[in-house]
Amino acid sequence: MAKKIDLKDIMQDAFDASIQQVSGSDAAFLYAESPTSPMHIATLNIVEGSLEFEDFKEIIASKLHLIPKFRQRLLNVPMNLDYPYWVDDPNFDIDLHLNRIKLPDPSNWKTLRTLTSTLFSAPLDLRRPLWSVHFIEGIDEIAQVPKGSVAIVTKVHHVMIDGSSGVGLLGVLYDSDENGKQNKRSKPKPFNPEPLPDELSLLLKSGYGFLKNPFKVPKTVGETVLNFVKSKAASQLSIQKEFSSTKFPVPITIFNGKISAKRTWGTAILSFDRINALRKVAGGSINDMILAICAGAIRRYLVEKEKLPLHPLVANVPISIRTEDSKDMNNQIANMMIQLATHIDNPLERLEYIQEQTMLGKSRHNTMGAKTLSKMADVVPFGLANLAAGLYSKYNIKDLHRPPFNVTITNVPGPRGALYLNGHKVVSIFGLTPVVDGFGLIIAAFSYNGQVSITTTSDAKTMPDADVFSKYIRESANELEECIQNLGKVKSLTKTAKQVKSKSTPFFAALRKYLKENPKVVKAHKGLYQVQVDLGDITDGYEIDLTKAVAVIKKKKTLEPKVLIEIEDENLFALYKGKLLLEELKIQGRIKITGTATSQTKFMNLLTAFLER
Repeated sequence: MAKKIDLKDIMQDAFDASIQQVSGSDAAFLYAESPTSPMHIATLNIVEGSLEFEDFKEIIASKLHLIPKFRQRLLNVPMNLDYPYWVDDPNFDIDLHLNRIKLPDPSNWKTLRTLTSTLFSAPLDLRRPLWSVHFIEGIDEIAQVPKGSVAIVTKVHHVMIDGSSGVGLLGVLYDSDENGKQNKRSKPKPFNPEPLPDELSLLLKSGYGFLKNPFKVPKTVGETVLNFVKSKAASQLSIQKEFSSTKFPVPITIFNGKISAKRTWGTAILSFDRINALRKVAGGSINDMILAICAGAIRRYLVEKEKLPLHPLVANVPISIRTEDSKDMNNQIANMMIQLATHIDNPLERLEYIQEQTMLGKSRHNTMGAKTLSKMADVVPFGLANLAAGLYSKYNIKDLHRPPFNVTITNVPGPRGALYLNGHKVVSIFGLTPVVDGFGLIIAAFSYNGQVSITTTSDAKTMPDADVFSKYIRESANELEECIQNLGKVKSLTKTAKQVKSKSTPFFAALRKYLKENPKVVKAHKGLYQVQVDLGDITDGYEIDLTKAVAVIKKKKTLEPKVLIEIEDENLFALYKGKLLLEELKIQGRIKITGTATSQTKFMNLLTAFLER
């Protein structure tokens, strides 16, 4: 007898808000999946000491309830008429996701790198929750790593997670307490999966979503045009003219061919303090320094293979648009294109060129609007996106046009302090990222506990010698460091004996006057703020005290301020004179604010009100 259709249950499933649909930007990672391009990201974490596998399994099991998607799988809409949905997996079994293996002899770094490449090359099962963990024992012959340590390779599909949310994931699985082994571990919470929705209910749900917002496409495009026209940066910086494709064509390189299924990777570990010290001398941001270091390595690699193009390579640089209060694990990223100055031999001149490019790229990104860029992925009809991704790879469409960029370079700030797992310290964290046809090289920088690991992921056809490229990254950093140190010596020799005078002093005088005349503003932005103005060799500190009825601004350095604003003198002066936009400085990372989200918002609102007075 045929099963009776319960329309009430079907309608209830169709309007169930707990069943979340994959967004357009996340779905792109599903459509890009192919036999040679599994679209997962991974981390290799080395944990010192003899961590027991059963303890590790218990830790994972006790925290699964904190990461709901780890017990959910994708459910496709019939005939793939819409993006799939996240649903509870009724057959979830943690043993299907945890794997225990021993590192073959010789148990050294080369063997671990080879094993990790093999594990990373294998795709995840799209019929199950999209993650897996390999617990690798017997790390005995790696320098500066205690004998008997373990390596943990975690793979998560990119449809679930981006780089920034991956950092949040580390905070769930690991902890900052080295005495964690002594703490009582919570028991795993029972998993009571919701029943799978009916296929008809998924069709109804998708149809309802379209009916709710049938003008989604024209609305998003209209908002984009409006933001572009309204932006001051568009008229002031002439982004399109500066980044014209005819003036700056993207070259075709050995990184932009068809890839193989076997992954290769290598990594270079640098000191964060070392990079930051160079940044303070040369100016710009940490990201500028990393781009310059990678550009130097890319240039040398291509020169030695006699494949360096005349035009500079273009990097796709992902930007996180994740807000501090965002709790979702899904992807919240946009992209900007940066010329890497690979046509320039001098490391310092190359850095200066990249700094100019990042300013243009971030201003262009600001012109469009980060959230609007993210929404654009949802404008592309799902069926067309799926078809286009498949045809692009099947018919080698990449060979019919120049690539939009040559390499992806991503920089993800990680935990500043050490992480622990059951009392065992995490020594190092390395990130591995997916590559696809036409884009066979991606470089991921990840900072952790005073280190910056710059990890190169490629394939056996594009870059079989990824370990050699990683050596070039270290040598590029050394070369750039030498040039910047020489620059610092020149600056010291030419510095006059008189005290450096801040250009931005009028800013604080005008702000003091503004707050005196507007007591309501003082009340609305109550708080204590510390502004540090970087003058090059010295730093001036200003305390803005809005805790009382009358505002007080005085020159003072607070050792542990609750809210700290860091900015270079030239940038603050240009901001005060209206030559730079506040949002522009924020996106470029040229103004840094640390403190609670509420305090940061208060200060930004205060600064905006003052500048627009």
